[in-house]
Amino acid sequence: MLKYWLLLYTAIAFEVCGTMCMKFSNGFSRLLPSILIFVFYGISFASMSVAVRKIDVGVAYAIWSGVGIVSVVSLSCIFLGETITMFKAFSLLIIIAGVICLNFAGNS
Repeated sequence: MLKYWLLLYTAIAFEVCGTMCMKFSNGFSRLLPSILIFVFYGISFASMSVAVRKIDVGVAYAIWSGVGIVSVVSLSCIFLGETITMFKAFSLLIIIAGVICLNFAGNS
C-alpha cells in the first residue's frame, strides 16, 4: 500500500512542476518550459493512474489537487514574489481541512 501512496505523492510533485512550468512558458512562447509542461503532467497522470488502483479515487484526487494547490501557492509566494493575503491563507486552510476530512472519510 505504501507504494501507491508514494506514487500519489510523485504525481503531486510532477503536477506542481508542470504547473510552475506554465508560468515559465510565458503562454507557450518558451520552448523548454512548454515541453516540460507535457512531460511533467504525463508523469503525474501516469503515477496517479497507478495510485488509484489501491487508493479511493475521490480521496486520491482530493489529496492530489489540495496538496498541489497549497504547494503551487507556496512556491509562487517564495520564488515568484506573489503575495498572500489573510483571505488567501484562510482559503488554503479550508482546502487543507477538506483534504484531511476526505482522507479520514476514505478510511472509514
